Amino acid sequence: MRAIVFGASGLVGHGALRACLFDDEVSEVLAVVRRPLPATHPKLRQIVHADFTDYTAIQDQLTGLDACLFCLGTSSVGRSETQYTQITYDYTLTAARTLHAANPALTFVYVSGQGTDSTEAGRTMWARVKGRTENALLALPMTTVMVRPGYVHPVHGARPRSTVLRILTWALYPLLRRAFPRHVTTTDALGRAMLAAARPGTAPEPILDNTAINRLAAQTVTPK
Repeated sequence: MRAIVFGASGLVGHGALRACLFDDEVSEVLAVVRRPLPATHPKLRQIVHADFTDYTAIQDQLTGLDACLFCLGTSSVGRSETQYTQITYDYTLTAARTLHAANPALTFVYVSGQGTDSTEAGRTMWARVKGRTENALLALPMTTVMVRPGYVHPVHGARPRSTVLRILTWALYPLLRRAFPRHVTTTDALGRAMLAAARPGTAPEPILDNTAINRLAAQTVTPK
C-alpha cells in the first residue's frame, strides 16, 4: 500500500503518519506539507507544497496511491465562516478530486469531528461546514470514509502547539477517560483506525463515530 497524509505536522496527522510508518503493509508514505517535517524514515517522502487550492505543480507526484489520510484542518475560533470554509471545505475537496483523478481506486479517509451537522442547517458554524464537507465527499464517485473523533489525547510525542492546551490536556485526560470513555480516543488509536478504514472492505460504515474508531483501532496491531 502507498499512502498519502495531509496535515502530518498536526496532532491528528502525527498519529496518522506514525500508523503508516509502523505498518508493514505500507510500503511508502507521502506527506504533503508546507514546511519540511523534522522526522525522517526510510518509508517517508515529503512533498513541500504551499497552495492547497491547486496541486497542478505536484500532480505528477500524486499517482500510484492507494489511500489518503486527510488530517489537515484548523480550529474555527477567531475565524469567519468564509475563512473556515476555505480551509475545511475547499482544501479538502480540492485534494479529494485531484487524488481521485489520478488514482480512481484510492480510498479517502477524512477527519471530521464529533458533533458534525450532516443537515448543514444547525446554528453551530463549524459543525455545518464539517457537515457540508462530509456530504460533498460522500457524493464523489470514490470510496470515502469519515471519522468523527471526540476528544483526541496526544501520545507518542504528539503534542498541542499551545502550552496552555498541553497542560489542560494532561490534567483533564484521566478524568475524561473515566467519565466519558465513549467520547475519548488517542492520536495513536485514531491513526490506526484511519489506516484500517482505508483498506477496502474494512470500515463497517462510511461514517465512524468515536466508539467505532476505538473498536477498529483495537483490531489492529499497536506499534511500539
